[in-house]
Amino acid sequence: MKYIDQLDLKGKRVLCRFDFNVPLDENSHIVDDTRIRAALPTINYALDEGARIIVISHLGRPKGKVVNRMSLAPVARRLSRLLGKEVIMAGDCIGDEVKRIVESMRPGCLVLLENLRFHPEEEKNNDEFAKELAGLADVYIDDAFGNAHRSHASNVAITKYVKECAAGFLMKNELNYFNRAMGEPARPLVAIIGGSKVSGKLEAMVNLVKKVDKMIIGGGMAFTFLKALGYEVGRSIVEEDLLPRAMEVMSIAREQKVRIYLPVDCVIAESMEDKAETKIVPVQEINPNWMGLDIGPATITLFSEALGNAKTIVWNGPMGVFEKDAYSRGTFALAHSVANSYALTIVGGGDTDVAIHRAKESDNISYISTGGGAFLELLEGKRLPAVEALNNC
Repeated sequence: MKYIDQLDLKGKRVLCRFDFNVPLDENSHIVDDTRIRAALPTINYALDEGARIIVISHLGRPKGKVVNRMSLAPVARRLSRLLGKEVIMAGDCIGDEVKRIVESMRPGCLVLLENLRFHPEEEKNNDEFAKELAGLADVYIDDAFGNAHRSHASNVAITKYVKECAAGFLMKNELNYFNRAMGEPARPLVAIIGGSKVSGKLEAMVNLVKKVDKMIIGGGMAFTFLKALGYEVGRSIVEEDLLPRAMEVMSIAREQKVRIYLPVDCVIAESMEDKAETKIVPVQEINPNWMGLDIGPATITLFSEALGNAKTIVWNGPMGVFEKDAYSRGTFALAHSVANSYALTIVGGGDTDVAIHRAKESDNISYISTGGGAFLELLEGKRLPAVEALNNC
């Protein structure tokens, strides 16, 4: 795979695919611009090289129709402010008007095209749509790691129709850090897996348990494992059909001599309502009518001690319903433990990213991935279609 700094960009039209799928409030104001800021090194490099930059991205799920509240106009305004220069906003991503705007660009200019997903052909990986996008550029740069697990026209089919293709600096960082963690990691290698359900992360767990030295399991998914071991878990989240698979993960761990850490105590409540009474109990004493919503203090100590000698830590998924203050302590405490470790620390997944920022530990993590789904598929051992397309370009 080539990277942007290996190409001659001077005076060329450079089509950059970013993941600007940022959260918006009800007034279409950007709530978090992390993904826009993550693209700045690639954009600034291309500007310094005298390129004419055409930016493409998607936002939300408009399902192939024009949905005004999913316009990239707010992104254009934020990008303009961050760069300190004008960003021209096009009314579409293909068509004669877009061609006219691109043809009139001078070196150092930047145009943002409208939401790719306003066209159904984008998600269908349509060749004709990809060909029209490719016709706008001399060089194609993919820096949209967050969308790299999708086979779409703007990141897969397009690579067949542009003379030169390369990855941007964000894509480079994402892949390099992941390879450092999972390729030839410094050991002990510890995986922390949390979140609500086993089903979304089962394949990742099966793959990881064969590679790590320790696996910490928290969040709602821990109760499926606890129930598989015969514990009463009350009304906690449990995926009954996956109890055998949970046992399979633990069986593989025993064969591989990998240590599995499960909660030993938890915070329980009758409901998730703010006024609901909470208790901290050992996992053996969960009330049949209550539900587990966070790990308890003994588990925090156990998990933190398990990280004590770690040289590499990969974390995906919170330890509880951290959005609510009463159930946030476990996730935040683990964030502090990960941040204070002497390890290479890589965090992936939207919820985990948010938790790290709320715990004010983002500056103390080696790398925070911008791609939830793409990061998870790498953990599953899968190849990313967009990365494969760049490798074959």
